[in-house]
Amino acid sequence: MNTATATRYAVKYQAIASALPGQTLPWLQTLRAEALMAFSESGFPSPREEEWRYTNVSAIEKKLFSPSISLPAGSIDAQWLKSYQLQDAWVLVLVNGHFSAELSVLDDLPEAVSVMSMAEALAKQPDQVQKHLGLATAQSEHGFVAFNTAWFTDGLFVHVPAKQVLDRPIQLLHIVTDADIMSTTRNIIIVDEMAEAKVIEIFIGVYSATSSEIVADNAYLTAAVTEVYVGQNADLTLYKMQSESEKAYHFGGSYIKQARDARFTHHNFAFGGLLARSDIHADLDHASECELNGLYLGSKRQHIDNHTRINHLKPYAVSREVYKGVLDDRARGVFQGRVIVAIDAQQTDSQMNNRNLLLSDDAEADTKPQLEIYADDVKCGHGVTVGQLDEKSIFYLQSRGIDEETARNMLTFAFANEMVDKIKIKGLHDMVLEQVLTRFPQEGVNKEWL
Repeated sequence: MNTATATRYAVKYQAIASALPGQTLPWLQTLRAEALMAFSESGFPSPREEEWRYTNVSAIEKKLFSPSISLPAGSIDAQWLKSYQLQDAWVLVLVNGHFSAELSVLDDLPEAVSVMSMAEALAKQPDQVQKHLGLATAQSEHGFVAFNTAWFTDGLFVHVPAKQVLDRPIQLLHIVTDADIMSTTRNIIIVDEMAEAKVIEIFIGVYSATSSEIVADNAYLTAAVTEVYVGQNADLTLYKMQSESEKAYHFGGSYIKQARDARFTHHNFAFGGLLARSDIHADLDHASECELNGLYLGSKRQHIDNHTRINHLKPYAVSREVYKGVLDDRARGVFQGRVIVAIDAQQTDSQMNNRNLLLSDDAEADTKPQLEIYADDVKCGHGVTVGQLDEKSIFYLQSRGIDEETARNMLTFAFANEMVDKIKIKGLHDMVLEQVLTRFPQEGVNKEWL
């Protein structure tokens, strides 16, 4: 990042620093200052960095996005909002990176469970936040993490105590109402020993209060970081659906630390944005289990990057990973999956699979699976495919009286729907399916089949 851009961001930071949450806490002031310095020195990541070699974010440097220092005035259409709010869930709504109590639904929470905005957590439970903020990921990870640590305006704080099983999911809904702004949020999710929870993050594009529609041609920046702590024998499922506007830039990082026998599942659905990057990094302890599932759909000139890293630190842990991409027009999809097996992580069992479907001659898929194995008694493997629809399958459907276009549509949706079917929450399943259906031709595809 050039010096002029770094200086401009630093000037803006000084102007709004006092409005950021937790600024009365000396430890947080120090953490933000260190992060700002790290970002000023390194800037946003560069393709010269190995883990960013396929993704160039220089376009973000050319436009200085403005921070949103408070909850925007004006109302949001309730009917429009309802289409994204899950009905049987606790819902926190963030508008331009700020919590809206008016739009959120937190009734009937179990008394022992903490679900609140990050700003409220810093005011009410600063010691708890201090113990976890910046532990699952350091600002040295890369420039976006440092940027988020310095700038975050709000987010979600969840603490599920030991043996507590939540009977409904927690949903975090991110809405952006203006162009040319940046939405920076930080989440902490703590699931203690033998507890169970499901958390859902939804990112949706610029909303126009006058037309009650997503405005597709406005640019903005989302930078969100989630730190996750799964206690011994606890179970957490985390869902993410990213459906930003067509010219938006998105970075979302989830960084997970699992204790012994902990179970963590992540479902990542990347649909929107001009340029979007997701990081999912997990550290596994003794006999813990990690499952990562992902679906990315790209069209026009979209660039969608998914970077996963699973660290097997102790013996007997199991990881499974399946990512699928469908790319059309001049879209580019990136998958970098890295599994690291430490020297004493014997009896590790890890499998990784990435499959890409190209619908256009101009579409591109870059895939880089990596296994780094330092133990000698393990079972690890990976598989990668990049190709077009199987002509034999198309011919088979045509022989059954289905025209070629419909046959191609059916096979494309069947390829993507395998990942959608992994969603066990009906409202979220239907929402994700609707996003899939809007992005590719539907002729000949019956929604009930999917």
